Amino acid sequence: MSPQRLVWVAAAVVVVILLVHAHRITKFEVIAFCVLIPSIILHEIAHGWVALAFGDDTAKRAGRLTLNPMAHVDVIGTLIIPILMIWAGYGFFGYAKPVPVNVSKLRSPRNQGVLVSLAGPATNVVLATIAAVAFHLFGAATATTSNGQVPLWVWILLYLGLVNVWLAVFNMIPIPPLDGSILIERLLPRAWWPGYLNLRRYTMPIVLIAVVLASIIHDGNTTLIGHLAYDVQSWWFNVLGVH
Repeated sequence: MSPQRLVWVAAAVVVVILLVHAHRITKFEVIAFCVLIPSIILHEIAHGWVALAFGDDTAKRAGRLTLNPMAHVDVIGTLIIPILMIWAGYGFFGYAKPVPVNVSKLRSPRNQGVLVSLAGPATNVVLATIAAVAFHLFGAATATTSNGQVPLWVWILLYLGLVNVWLAVFNMIPIPPLDGSILIERLLPRAWWPGYLNLRRYTMPIVLIAVVLASIIHDGNTTLIGHLAYDVQSWWFNVLGVH
């Protein structure tokens, strides 16, 4: 990790500590942030592992098939944006440094490229499923401490699932470079595909602008992204049987 990036990471940690100390971020938002980071990292690693299985070793050679979070941290997407989004109550949005994938190295680029893209959201679905199973298996809905409080592990399971459901839903929005756009990309004529892949590399600002607009534009009493976050949360709470 470069010294400059290390400074940014340290600064983000300090900001979180100060916000918690000033009661600007609750313990629940801290839990959400702490489960969000490994979730988006595992999301990215999944892309690289599936690509490797289909013949593309680009991520492996770049040292990105590791669980070491420092290899995946994007200062803006992994630290600053998630802190601001959670603090402002706009849901759980963030991204790790994208795992490099060379689609041309896949044995069947157009078909296997779909599986590589869907591997990320699929990983989030698996993590949410694990959280739901553990929640029911260990009776988390009725668990309390000796003084009648909800144990920390219950909140971790609740937010682990919620964050991963949100990540799966958000990433399946068919806007490049989000993973859901692969379903539209697959329908493009073969002759258009190389040009589209070159253009796709520069589309992240579109997503960021869309998130900002959705955080500003109101739909009734809440913002568009707040409405989506509420729907996701309500669905997840129904799955867990909590209200």
